[in-house]
Amino acid sequence: MTQLTLPGFEATPQLPAHRVFLAIKPDADTAARIAQRVEQLRPVVGFKGKALRPERLHVTLHHLGDFVQPPPEDLIARTRQAAAGLALPPFDVAFDQVVSFHGRRDHRPFVLLGGEGVAELMTFQAVLGEALQHAGVPVPRGHFKPHVTLLYDRGGFAPKAVEPISWTVREFVLIHSWLGKTRYDELGRWPLNG
Repeated sequence: MTQLTLPGFEATPQLPAHRVFLAIKPDADTAARIAQRVEQLRPVVGFKGKALRPERLHVTLHHLGDFVQPPPEDLIARTRQAAAGLALPPFDVAFDQVVSFHGRRDHRPFVLLGGEGVAELMTFQAVLGEALQHAGVPVPRGHFKPHVTLLYDRGGFAPKAVEPISWTVREFVLIHSWLGKTRYDELGRWPLNG
């Protein structure tokens, strides 16, 4: 019998502190336009939460895992290999709705959502997923719903149309997020120039 099996000495589960994901990010001008749009929407939809900083705005393409310790180097190496092997052209995206996603009642994500303007993005995400699988990177199955999280707040609302926010996607990035620390480390960046 070890100390961990004695009553009162149960091991406490460790919470993940690190997340790794591939994403696209709006360019600086577009990120500033998104931030401005959030401020314009505040009186309309009642946003009270603090908006995400413009440099943190992104669309997650593939969530590669949450980890207690820093992410495994072999996962990062295989992801870099898959990303470097893609030769695809730039493409346009457009987001034309705001909506609240489900979450804790006091901490729901409010997001930009796209309709037809994200068709090429969905194709890119699927091709990237196939490349990751071929490189031995486990890719969760599920429906991809492209969105840009704007902030977290209370309450919720159904989709509301907004003037489209669009940009040309010219690259994608691999990000190491330090959960709860509002820190992103960029682990790789690949241009779209196919």
